[in-house]
Amino acid sequence: MKVEARLFMFLVVFFAVAGASYYVMSIAVYGHIEPIGLTVFVLSFLMALLIWFYLHTVGRKMTARPEDHKDAEVVDGVGALGFFPPRSIWPFTCALVLGIIVLGPVFGWWLTILGGVLGVWAVCGWCYEYYVGDYQH
Repeated sequence: MKVEARLFMFLVVFFAVAGASYYVMSIAVYGHIEPIGLTVFVLSFLMALLIWFYLHTVGRKMTARPEDHKDAEVVDGVGALGFFPPRSIWPFTCALVLGIIVLGPVFGWWLTILGGVLGVWAVCGWCYEYYVGDYQH
């Protein structure tokens, strides 16, 4: 995770420098701060900072992975990679409900409220899908 953290640290520094130079150049060219571009740079900086912080924190706590060593062999990475569910309808249901919620401001706020209620049902179904049915643990 240390390599990934370094990549995002590069992005953090890039967006900080680019945002600062954009701020200075917008004042020099326009005579005032151009808010949209500056907002984009600040939000991009914060996003990269958030991901860097997560990767840096997790990278300090975990042991070295085989990918982190230059002399690692394929055999060093043998083992279970994780749990991957075979199939599920719940991600599609959540995407459908999100579509209903987003269409709410277009056709009426009642549709957003209906989507919110259906969204609670869909998220609960996705969270608890391994407690009922064929894949019950």
